[in-house]
Amino acid sequence: MALGAALPAGAANDAAAAAATQAAPSAGPLLDHSFRRLHAAETLNLRERYAGQPLLIVNTASHCGYTGQFKELEAMHQRYRGKGLKVLGFSSDDFNQEADNEAKAANVCFVNFGVSFDMFAPIHVRGGEAHPLFRELARQSQAPRWNFFKYVVDRRGQVIASFESSVKPDAPEVVAAIEQAIASGR
Repeated sequence: MALGAALPAGAANDAAAAAATQAAPSAGPLLDHSFRRLHAAETLNLRERYAGQPLLIVNTASHCGYTGQFKELEAMHQRYRGKGLKVLGFSSDDFNQEADNEAKAANVCFVNFGVSFDMFAPIHVRGGEAHPLFRELARQSQAPRWNFFKYVVDRRGQVIASFESSVKPDAPEVVAAIEQAIASGR
């Protein structure tokens, strides 16, 4: 007797779907969120867009001493996007250094620095008002201490490294973590 014949109608399909889900990389709760793009109406669901991808997540601000890191973040995006890395920038004014409106923040990112990776509208990244994404990043690692705090996340949604603002996105230790994240789950 075939296995499918012993199962109720539709159960074989349900079992196959469950097996496929178990085989696919899980991003855990990290990607269970949607965000509006910076200075745009479009909303992106992180799970739909980034599940199974290595990530470099950064909280950003347009009037910070580290704002020049947009250049290195874009370089990392260009260098590793062919290998699956996704760079995600989350604008935040939690450290009182973001532009007073999204148009100005977008101008800094997209015009001044030529950012082509996904940038998202301002959110809270620390304290009691922190967005659940950043609460989960903090749970797995630590909360950002300043703008341009970096998290490298593997294909399963686990933070494998985090870096202080003073560590440039192209520093050897960040590159090593990114390459580890790219190699994860293969």
